[in-house]
Amino acid sequence: MSRDPNLFEVLVVGGGPAGIAAAVRAAECGVRVGIVDDNANLGGQIWRRTQETDSNSDLHSEAGLWMKRLSERIIRFCGCRVFHQPEAGVLLAENDDSLRELRYDRLILTTGARERFLPFPGWTLPNVMGAGALQAMVKSGLPIRGKRVVVAGSGPLLLAVAAYLRQHGGKIVRICEQASWASLARFSVKLLRHPKKVAQAMRLKSDLARVPFSANAWPVAAQGQDRLESVTISLAGQSDVIPCDYLACGFHLVPNLELPCLLGCEIAEGFVKVDEFQQTTIKSVFCAGEPTRIGGVESALIEGQIAGLAAVGKLEEARTLFPERKKVHHFARMLEQAFRLRPELKNMATRETIVCRCEDVPYSQLKQHSSWRSAKLQTRCGMGPCQGRVCGAATEFLFEWNPDSVRPPIFPIRLESLARSPYISNTEHNAVTGGPR
Repeated sequence: MSRDPNLFEVLVVGGGPAGIAAAVRAAECGVRVGIVDDNANLGGQIWRRTQETDSNSDLHSEAGLWMKRLSERIIRFCGCRVFHQPEAGVLLAENDDSLRELRYDRLILTTGARERFLPFPGWTLPNVMGAGALQAMVKSGLPIRGKRVVVAGSGPLLLAVAAYLRQHGGKIVRICEQASWASLARFSVKLLRHPKKVAQAMRLKSDLARVPFSANAWPVAAQGQDRLESVTISLAGQSDVIPCDYLACGFHLVPNLELPCLLGCEIAEGFVKVDEFQQTTIKSVFCAGEPTRIGGVESALIEGQIAGLAAVGKLEEARTLFPERKKVHHFARMLEQAFRLRPELKNMATRETIVCRCEDVPYSQLKQHSSWRSAKLQTRCGMGPCQGRVCGAATEFLFEWNPDSVRPPIFPIRLESLARSPYISNTEHNAVTGGPR
């Protein structure tokens, strides 16, 4: 009797560090493993094109080691996006030319995170983009040499992005960190307890020598005709206009929770709730990496390994990784405290500032509503192609709203896939197409 090629003992959704670690550890225990990712190659944003040599050589050598451990037992579905779970143990995914039905015994969700954008006048101008997004575009071939770049927002990611862009010829005009000098000083003292992190920080300091760095600073407006020409920065209460070609802006990361929510996993304080073995409130479904907490690559690797081992019943081996997980979680809490977003950032948007870019909904319209659901019904905020992935996180910060509903498909899909799926109901079909099947 032939084996169903689409049935896996362990299926991993998400091909970043957490997903790779989970797939490797599960496969090394002898089970059949599949891994699904919507990018053309595994690695996620952090390990994108790991063959490049850049300032973070330790990261790339670590990525290479994990990539080498990906065995033939692990079936890869790259460029494939999961959009629906029609029934327990079945996921529907779409790639460029086909619809796939993937079946599993145990599922590990490692869906990662995305950047949070906060709206301000001019943020929709061309060349105003996320810090990680600009880095990804440069990795994919965007010429940055000689271009003036302002990097703004919050967190160590800003320094890593600035160092990468500078290494590839970008002129970093200024790095603007919204946290205060006092907060950064307290973080630096605590950092001394983490020698590896100190070494990474010293490398970044060397890579960014002579680059102006400002704390208590954030963008309040971007100016330009057809594209970005300058950005106005609030700097210790004063305004400073800086000519630039790119503004790379990022205010922390937001976990990708759409698929965990669709499956019914419990969400607590904005993250997927898991037990000590990374198991969610849904039996046989595990979760690791940024959806459980924003902790960086070290946390993702440890959590991924624990999830992969636990999914195949290797609980005692998974338990040996608990002390290391405790350490990386402690560091994640340090980051959260040091770079907490200040309330003044809620005042960046003016009445006319567009918040929902897909549906052109300004701040003034949203201000009239008391919840995400009300704003969505009355203004169509969150109903465009991004399905609230940009404006949802922004309104969470601006208004403390909680996007409270997820329905399939969780990503835009082709009508052909919708028509071919035997699982999509008429109601769901109508919601997407506006008419009956």
